[in-house]
Amino acid sequence: MSVIIKPVITEKFAKFNENSRYTFIVDKSANKIQIRNAIEKQYGVNIESVNTYITAGKSKTKMTKTRALTGRVSPVKRAIVTLVKGEVIDIYSNI
Repeated sequence: MSVIIKPVITEKFAKFNENSRYTFIVDKSANKIQIRNAIEKQYGVNIESVNTYITAGKSKTKMTKTRALTGRVSPVKRAIVTLVKGEVIDIYSNI
């Protein structure tokens, strides 16, 4: 099982890239040391710090012709990685 699931590519997190900060969706059971080692190994960069947070799962409702369907979106763990000055990750090369 891989620690890194995928990088987050949104406008909000694209602003972080200018300051050598990148955001990844990671496995919920992974700790900061495992995240650091996985990113350094996969992208070949030096990491200054790793910050993690878990977004809360939200409930969603979808209206259909017969009834309202309700469900939940799973919580997701994200890691914000700050690289050493001068280091860059080319996330867009794998798309």
